[in-house]
Amino acid sequence: MSPTTDPLADYTAHLVGQLERLADQAKIIEDAAQAIADSIAADGMLHVFGTGHSHLLAAELFYRAGGLGAVNPVLIEGLLLHAGAELSTSMERTAGLGPVIFARMDARPTDTLLVISNSGSNVIARELTQLANDAGMATIALVSVAHATSATSRGSSVAGIHQLARFVIDNGGVPGDAAIEVSGVDRPMGPTSTVMGSAIVNLLAMTAAMKVAQAGAQPAVFTSSNVLDGDGQNQATLERYRSRVRSL
Repeated sequence: MSPTTDPLADYTAHLVGQLERLADQAKIIEDAAQAIADSIAADGMLHVFGTGHSHLLAAELFYRAGGLGAVNPVLIEGLLLHAGAELSTSMERTAGLGPVIFARMDARPTDTLLVISNSGSNVIARELTQLANDAGMATIALVSVAHATSATSRGSSVAGIHQLARFVIDNGGVPGDAAIEVSGVDRPMGPTSTVMGSAIVNLLAMTAAMKVAQAGAQPAVFTSSNVLDGDGQNQATLERYRSRVRSL
């Protein structure tokens, strides 16, 4: 495709195409959602981890209007961009931090871990995925398979989370994430991992909640605190999960 002179038309068309191709992964999304539903039914948690921009998707699932209550976002200050972008990049590549983070999660065999990494190769993401596997937890990787398997990927020589996790969901992104050539600009723009990732994690939450309900239970789901009695409706969920979710 030649460089775009109409970013609105071309970027949105590209995203729509990626979203439509999610139907090709209906089975793996359903299976991963079933693992989450099984955790909720066993009074377990969905732990969600991502570094860099991927941490936005852990936040997307947490304390969200229409979001699951049984979500523990694994948010580590030094790994978040606002604490220092270069520090975050350095830390996510540092071996040995995964076990420290995992120990703070209060993770149990009945829980599920969702690890989000566009490249799939950063050290902490790989360490946490393996630790969760070893603990008997269900593990879900949300990754760009094209990036993770590309010969140009920085981590192509190691086993990525797409090779470690029980369930692997592809965000459909191109290597390097930026998908659109823009007229007059010397490198691609228009990353897609956050838009696609947000859609995917919410699909997982909705499908898991539906499966819990179909099994005869009512999953805890947050109501917006900005609607009438939203705070009151959320109180039981907060009390139920406060002891296991550090960010509440």
